[in-house]
Amino acid sequence: MQTIAEIFSESQLKTLEQDIPTPLYFRLYSLLKNAILDGTIETGAQMPTEQQLAETFAVSRITAKRAMDELAAENLVERHRGKGTHVIYEYTPRPVKAPLVGMLQEIESMARHTEVLVLECKKQVPPGAVREALGLADKDKALRLVRVRSRDGQPFGYYDSWTSGLNKGVSKRDFQKSPRLAIFRKHGLKITHVIQTISAVAASTELAQHLETEPGAPLISLVRESFETRKGKEHLVDHLHVFYHPDRFQYRMDLELEKN
Repeated sequence: MQTIAEIFSESQLKTLEQDIPTPLYFRLYSLLKNAILDGTIETGAQMPTEQQLAETFAVSRITAKRAMDELAAENLVERHRGKGTHVIYEYTPRPVKAPLVGMLQEIESMARHTEVLVLECKKQVPPGAVREALGLADKDKALRLVRVRSRDGQPFGYYDSWTSGLNKGVSKRDFQKSPRLAIFRKHGLKITHVIQTISAVAASTELAQHLETEPGAPLISLVRESFETRKGKEHLVDHLHVFYHPDRFQYRMDLELEKN
């Protein structure tokens, strides 16, 4: 772990210097607590001693001790004489939950207002991991759909998906004319749950060619897993992997607390 002062921004550190009514120990405690809760200070990490905290943050040792006592009282750290203080809070990333209807409407709206080039549309045997996730047997096939979406002539997204459960055959022309979600509804697929995972990857030669960028350039990677509920049980019916050009695409979420 970095030294304790290095993990905080200048603006965060300045909160300790401000002349405000909030007690100094509480400001230090809050700074450390937030760093523990968001995983910046990892589970098992040894915390600085009271003297080290006092010297690092230019506070008294009494202030540092009070802040550490508060962390211990909330079971975020554990203190043992002769062994020091260690973080015992176990950070686990929590998924952001958002209304599904609004998200699907936004996806469909984007599809209707951008251009699409369908590169591939045919039933194939999916890769092992995808086939297992979709609940297919070894030789079962799913619809493989590969598309590139553009806006004003500039490609911004490369979409590679596998879909099971479509009742009737579909063609490239279908997906050039209508959004996937509209086709899903037409064929009886009812999406009830979506899980999205966003990360960053380097562009392969193929992706760079389709997205008009350089091999190795950073791309936004989004994996969207869509589920259908049947007889009270969820089944994965669509596995989509999208690669976005970061200069031409932004993923924005506007979240509010639910009102009781």
